[in-house]
Amino acid sequence: MLSRGTRRRALLGSLAALVVTAACAPAPVTSPPVKRPVTTTVATTPTVSPTPVTVVAAGDIACSAADAHFLGGLGDATHCQMKATAARAATLKPAVVLPLGDEQYEAATLPEFEGSYAKSWGRFNAIAHPVPGNHEYVTAGAAGYLAYFGASAAPAGKTWYSFNVGSWHVIALDANCNQVGGCGAHSPQGTWLAADLARSTATCTLAIWHQPTFSSSSAGGVANTLPLWQTVVNGGADLVLNGHRHQYERFAQMNAAGAPSSATGAREIVVGTGGEDLEPFGVALPTSQARSPSFGVLDLQLGQGTYTFRFVGLNGTILDQGTGTCH
Repeated sequence: MLSRGTRRRALLGSLAALVVTAACAPAPVTSPPVKRPVTTTVATTPTVSPTPVTVVAAGDIACSAADAHFLGGLGDATHCQMKATAARAATLKPAVVLPLGDEQYEAATLPEFEGSYAKSWGRFNAIAHPVPGNHEYVTAGAAGYLAYFGASAAPAGKTWYSFNVGSWHVIALDANCNQVGGCGAHSPQGTWLAADLARSTATCTLAIWHQPTFSSSSAGGVANTLPLWQTVVNGGADLVLNGHRHQYERFAQMNAAGAPSSATGAREIVVGTGGEDLEPFGVALPTSQARSPSFGVLDLQLGQGTYTFRFVGLNGTILDQGTGTCH
């Protein structure tokens, strides 16, 4: 077991091979968003759950209703598939939903949220723990995002926070570094992050933020998020989820420098496939293990010291899957 900031153990287990199965998508379900208050930001002693907790994640989700591809919210084959991804997520019966940033395009105003996101992914608001993307800050201070999600987006008045899911500790960060006083070790967020990791007694840690440090997208990774990656990896994180690049990509465990490390590294999974549109890949990075330019959602099962993941396409096809064991 890893005691944050003091001990590590070798990582047990490895990824299972990819498999492909198929299922059929159900009819979309529509319901208004439900707002709920969040009062705790850090819980250092997680609850041990006898069964895995189902968590669904995706970023880069809802087109603006003014988008030419919106088409009454149904979108087309390559754009505005937020209702379809929401319907697929609902079939997984999640206990927790993690919106990974750029929840709403283009400027993420409150009217845009209410006109699109609320009518698709808004059904999950009661169980959602979001992080902001760069589009949320097109509106100054991410005002639309904060108004829409309320206390869920900033439980302690900051756009970074943590909480527990079963036996896992989850850290939600704001990777819009120039908007929040930086992402470095001595920034307000960086100082809080190091302290939060040190306080946690959880065996397993999941970190989420929007812009990925590593990506085989033609646009590449986002270098100024490296301090966040370094801090969470050095603090013993097992899994990192990001969006921003509109595609799915899974990486091997990597150390703080991004080099392969099965013993102490964290796995990054990019899931910017929530519906807005898709982007092409460039040259695959050496640590990239699976890639898919498809709409879909990540289905995580967070267990005691282990996790399983499936990337599920719109029609229910499993496009990638595997397992991991915490440090």
